[in-house]
Amino acid sequence: MIQLNDSKPIYLQIAEWLENEMIGGRFNVHDKVHSQYQLADLFNINPATAAKGLNVLADQGILYKKRGLGMFVAEGAKERVISKRKNETLRGLVQELVWEARRLHVSESDLIDMLKEVNTHLGSDGK
Repeated sequence: MIQLNDSKPIYLQIAEWLENEMIGGRFNVHDKVHSQYQLADLFNINPATAAKGLNVLADQGILYKKRGLGMFVAEGAKERVISKRKNETLRGLVQELVWEARRLHVSESDLIDMLKEVNTHLGSDGK
């Protein structure tokens, strides 16, 4: 069972988990993704909640439905997810970081040095 948190609605966490699976190459174009029932078992949640997460991605054109067969990864899904994450999630995190640096009177060059240091410590695998 995969752990969820209280930071955001469960259905959005399901959608993000599926996006992460696509970004990581575990789901590719036209691959069938987990059904709402498989996701419900995997996360120990209500199947309707899992379906809502799948539908979020379908509404964004990241997944498509084949009647009676399930949900599949759409053409260009990985690129759409990466673009969305860069333009929304990452930009928002950077904005918060810059605001906090300003509140703490951290210079731009010091902030850039901190980013470089963290990036170096994380290494190329991001861990």
